[in-house]
Amino acid sequence: MDIQVKNLNKSFNKQQVLNDVDMTFPEGRITCIMGPSGIGKTTLVYILMGLLKADSGQVIGLEGKKFAAVFQEDRLIEHWDAIKNVQLVSGGEVTKDLVKRSFIQIGLTEYEKKPVRALSGGMRRRVAMVRALLSEYDLLIMDEPFKGLDEKLKNQVIDYVKENTKGKTVIIITHDKEEVDLLEAQLINMEDYED
Repeated sequence: MDIQVKNLNKSFNKQQVLNDVDMTFPEGRITCIMGPSGIGKTTLVYILMGLLKADSGQVIGLEGKKFAAVFQEDRLIEHWDAIKNVQLVSGGEVTKDLVKRSFIQIGLTEYEKKPVRALSGGMRRRVAMVRALLSEYDLLIMDEPFKGLDEKLKNQVIDYVKENTKGKTVIIITHDKEEVDLLEAQLINMEDYED
């Protein structure tokens, strides 16, 4: 079932952030949301995830869905290693071998026997992505997941995301049109919803 956003409104301190937003996220596809900072991209996905409440409007198609997310902050358990961080959300179904194979696919090496706090920002980002993709979900939401990755690495990680989200509904916030093209994604431009 597609996810439909209808007449969604949200304001903070009398500042309107979302104004009568109508959009559809097709089931089983990647959709990218673009737009300048402060336009309401993160607010929109927080409403979809139930982390914020809209002032008015509705979202249809989320009933009974399981979410996975990659936030702007990596939200990892700092003193745990990378593998343990991934296995945390997998309910014990994900083996160490599967995690290691996933890390290899996204160019993540030299992470073993280290707490994630000792990893670079780009490495931590990729740990957070693997954690989300290996969890059980119906809807995956990622907020600027490729930020800070060099070109070669970004292409490698995008390939991993495409390969491992086939048939899943995915929403990705990005500032980069090239990422939209590489993901072969539907594009929603938030500027189309401004007055």
